[in-house]
Amino acid sequence: MVNLKLYSWVERGRQRIAVLKSMSKPQTPTETRHKSKHYNPKISLNNTSDVLRSFVRNGIAVCLNNEAKTGRLYQLTSEGEKIRVEILKE
Repeated sequence: MVNLKLYSWVERGRQRIAVLKSMSKPQTPTETRHKSKHYNPKISLNNTSDVLRSFVRNGIAVCLNNEAKTGRLYQLTSEGEKIRVEILKE
């Protein structure tokens, strides 16, 4: 069962949707931005980083190497994967 509060929060943001759709494996914000451009051509690296940080705060993603200053890797949590599957169905 998908957390409806988180699902609707993601659904209300074009950038959040683009980032979530592009996260199929652990990746850096730069990799995520390149993949996200397919869904939202106007997304910037700053937007991507902000979305990833908000995903971590909301339990949708985790940072695998938080101590690193550059090259941080983000991965979806099981809750994030459930939301991603629902959004990809659309």
